[in-house]
Amino acid sequence: MRVLNNYISADCVIFGFDFEQLNVLLVDRTLRNDETGEVEFEDLTLTGNHIYEDETVDEAANRILYDLTGLQNIYLEQFKTFAHPDRLKKPNDRKWLLHDGRDPDKRIVSIGYFALLATQDVTLEWKGRNVKWVPVHEIGELAFDHNLILQRALIELRNKIKHEPIGFELLPEKFTLSQLQKLYEIILDTEFDKRNFRKKVARMKYLIPLDEKQTGVAHKPARLYMFSREVYEKTKKELFDFWV
Repeated sequence: MRVLNNYISADCVIFGFDFEQLNVLLVDRTLRNDETGEVEFEDLTLTGNHIYEDETVDEAANRILYDLTGLQNIYLEQFKTFAHPDRLKKPNDRKWLLHDGRDPDKRIVSIGYFALLATQDVTLEWKGRNVKWVPVHEIGELAFDHNLILQRALIELRNKIKHEPIGFELLPEKFTLSQLQKLYEIILDTEFDKRNFRKKVARMKYLIPLDEKQTGVAHKPARLYMFSREVYEKTKKELFDFWV
């Protein structure tokens, strides 16, 4: 029988982009009274779980993502460890831990990851609890210290997307330059002049134009592009700064 370590967990900030806004996958947390069945509180958490004693933290994070999405080989990056002694001291968190048979005064260390998904390719497969995409700007108070974890993940995502082509993980295999621009604007919380943006992306040798256009759109169909990981691997030593 596999044994969980109740004091080490992996929490995943799973980002998705729907061409209009940046979203995060959140999970319902509901505590019911064992005797009456009445709901004592309901809130939301990031996706996470404790690690098994026989797996690495990276393996735990990948397991969490697979259980949720049924997908493997998702972009996943560890970005920070959260271990403040008061990180789980809110009243509802203490109730949750006690109900789960755990000591709320024991320190639980969480290793934070962020993951990037193309939302249109995902069929959610969470077992036992409801899960939903929520726009980043609409997220209220989360359980535990998950607001802090989310904010740190956003900072990491924004810093990294300026220098590495990780944003393509949030797009379908084929996309337009307008969709790419919208992605950068949403993540970096800014607006780009169309001409200047296209000058920037013209320096991305790994952005490959296709002899295809959009279909089924009301407006004039735009040309489609794709990201070539092979070209990126060959050229990634050439430093790229999105702000230059």
